[in-house]
Amino acid sequence: MPRPIETYFPDGNSEEVTSNPSPERHFQELLERRFSRRDLLRGTLHAAFAGFVATSGAAALTRTLSPPARLLGAETHPDTASLLRFTPVPIYNGDGILVAPGYTARPFLPAGTPICAPYPPYLEGGRNSGADQEAQVGHHHDGMHFFPLGEGEERNRHGLLCLNHEYIDAAKLHPNGPTVENGRRTDVDEVRKEVAAHGVSIVEIERQEDGTWNVVRGPYNRRITAETRMVFSGPVRGSRLVQTSFSPDGAQARGTLNNCAHGVTPWGTYLTCEENWAFYFVNRGDNPREHARYSISATRGRYGWATFQEVDAYARFDASLKGDDPTEDYRNEPNTQGWIVEIDPFDPDSTPVKRTALGRFAHEGCWAAPAVEGRPLTFYMGDDARNEYIYKFVTAQPYQAGVTRGELLDEGILYAGRFNEDGSGEWLPLAHGHPEFQAACHAKGVSFADQADVLVNTRLAADVMGATPMDRPEWTVVHPDTGEVFCTLTNNSERGDQVPVDAANPRKGNAFGHIIRWREEGDRHEALRFHWDLFVLAGPPEDSEVPAAPGSPPLDETNMFASPDGLWIDPRSVLWIEMDMGTDQQVEEFERFGNNALLAADPVTGDIRRFLVGCRGQEVTGCIAPPDSRTLFINLQHPGEGSEENPVLTSHWPDGGSARPRSAVVVITKDDGGVVGT
Repeated sequence: MPRPIETYFPDGNSEEVTSNPSPERHFQELLERRFSRRDLLRGTLHAAFAGFVATSGAAALTRTLSPPARLLGAETHPDTASLLRFTPVPIYNGDGILVAPGYTARPFLPAGTPICAPYPPYLEGGRNSGADQEAQVGHHHDGMHFFPLGEGEERNRHGLLCLNHEYIDAAKLHPNGPTVENGRRTDVDEVRKEVAAHGVSIVEIERQEDGTWNVVRGPYNRRITAETRMVFSGPVRGSRLVQTSFSPDGAQARGTLNNCAHGVTPWGTYLTCEENWAFYFVNRGDNPREHARYSISATRGRYGWATFQEVDAYARFDASLKGDDPTEDYRNEPNTQGWIVEIDPFDPDSTPVKRTALGRFAHEGCWAAPAVEGRPLTFYMGDDARNEYIYKFVTAQPYQAGVTRGELLDEGILYAGRFNEDGSGEWLPLAHGHPEFQAACHAKGVSFADQADVLVNTRLAADVMGATPMDRPEWTVVHPDTGEVFCTLTNNSERGDQVPVDAANPRKGNAFGHIIRWREEGDRHEALRFHWDLFVLAGPPEDSEVPAAPGSPPLDETNMFASPDGLWIDPRSVLWIEMDMGTDQQVEEFERFGNNALLAADPVTGDIRRFLVGCRGQEVTGCIAPPDSRTLFINLQHPGEGSEENPVLTSHWPDGGSARPRSAVVVITKDDGGVVGT
C-alpha cells in the first residue's frame, strides 16, 4: 500500500480516509466477545478449529503432528513434523538482504530495466524520458505471477513474469523531483513518465545454467500502463456511470492504476487488481456517492496530474462537472477505476478487460479457489482500507476445462462476508433483484437503479447488507488441498476509537495485524456459509499468539512480525507471509522488528519462521515460483521510502554506493539446487 504523498502536495494523505458509515459491529469487537486472552493461551482457538476440521472431512489435515519448532537456533535441529527445514534468520536492519543459511538471493529486473524496443538503458539519477519509461520495467513492484513456457523441464526455467507496479516516488523518479509551479504540474514529459511507470510489466525470462535469470528480448514483452486502452465487460459495460468524453458509450477506459496484488485464472490469464486508485482524482464540485464512499479528494490528486489540463489524457483526472452531460467531461472517470483487469500474457496484441462483475473497491487481490469441473468458480478479494470488507465472487456458469474463458467472469454473484461471534459466517449477496438484497435496501432506504449501479457502488451495497468491517483486509489465498482460505488483516490505527478495548483484547489501534482463515460449508467454495478462526495474531512476544499451534504460543525472536500483507501457498503447502510495516512503524520499531521480512509457515502445525529480511525502507511482496519451486521470486518494493524524513531508512539497494534505490525482483535459490523452503 502507498505510504507518503510527495511533499509538493503537503496536504496529501498516504492512507485512504475512512469512509465507512456502517453501524455493523467491527471484527475486533467480535474477537473481544468471542475470545478472551485466557482462551487464546489455553489453545481454545486451535481446538475449536480442529473440531471443525474433524467434522468437515478434510483428510489432508489429519497427519500426525509433533510440537512446532518455534525456538530454532543454529544449534538445534528442525522438527521433522514441520514442512519447514531451514534455520530462521535473525532480525536485521541493514541495507542488504539477509536470507536463510544455504540460500542465495539476487536482485533482478529493477525498475527501469529495458524490456521493449528500442530497449533504452536505465540512466542513474532519474534521467530517462517518458518515452524511455514506456519501454522499461515500471516502478514499485508488487504482486506477480510466473507463467511457464514450453514443455517438461523447460517450464521450470522459461516463462513469462507478470508484475504489478503499484505507484511511484516522484521525488526519486526525476532528476530534481517533479516540476510544480503555483501548485500545477508544468512539465508534460514528467507526467508522461509517471503515468508510464504505473501498470504492469510482462517479461519473458529464462534461467541460465548458473541459476541466474535473464531477460529474453522476445515478442511477449509488454508494458501496460495508466494510459493503455482497455474495455469494460460485464454489467457495467455501457452504463451511464462510466460514460465519459473519451468513451461516450461507456465501453472503454484508459489505463489501470495502483496495481497491487493479483490473481490468475485456470485458463492462464493474469488478473491485476486496482487498489488505491481514488488518490489520483480530484472532484471540486458535487461529490456523488460513487465518489464520496471512495474518498475522492475535493482539493488535489495524488500526483497533481489533473492540474495539467493542456493534455486530455491527464485532464481526465479532474472529475469535476464541466458540461451538461457525462459525455462532455470526466465526472465518471473515477468510476472507470477500482476493478479487476484480465490480461492475456500470451497475446501481446490483446486488449486488457475490466471484469466489472467482480465489484469496484480498493482491490488488494483476486485469488481463485481450485477449479472443479462442472462447478462454479469462486474468487476471494480483500478491500484494503480501514473498516472495509472481504468479498467473494461466484460465477453463474460452471467451469469447463479447455472451454471456459474470461467471459465466465461476466456473470455471477458478488458477496460480502459477515463474521459472527460464534465462529460462523455467511456470504451476503450484492445482487440487484435478489430478495435478500432488495429487502435490505428497502429497510435502509437505499436504492440502486440496476446491477451496474450496485457494482460501481460496491462498498455501499455491502454497507446495506450489514457485512463485517475488517482491519484492512489484504491478500487472500486458498489452500490447494484443504480448501482453507487465509486472509491478512494488516492493521487498523483507528481501532479503539470505533470499538471498545478491554482486558479481553488490549490491542488498541491494532498496530500489528493478524491473519484469519475460514472453511466453506461442505468444503464447497460456492457455499453461502462458512466457519472462521484465527491463524496468528502478529506482534512482539508479549502481544502475539499463534492459535494454530498447540498451546497457542506467542511469537518469539525467530518469527515475530508485524503488519502481514502478502500471502502465497506453494505446492508443498507452505504459507509464505510478507511484511509491510509502514514508514512510521519501521522507524518506531527499528530495533525490535528490523526491516520488513518474508516468513514461512506450516498451516497445520503453526510453525512460523523468518526466512528473509529485505533492505531498509521496503516492503516484501509478490511471492511466486516456477512449477518445481527451485526458484522463489519476491519483490522488494519502494526501498528507502521515507528516508527524506527518516534517514535511518536510507537505502541504495540494489545498486549500492550512492545510487538511488529501485524496486526490484529478488531471485532466491537453494545452494544445493533443492526446493526453496526445505
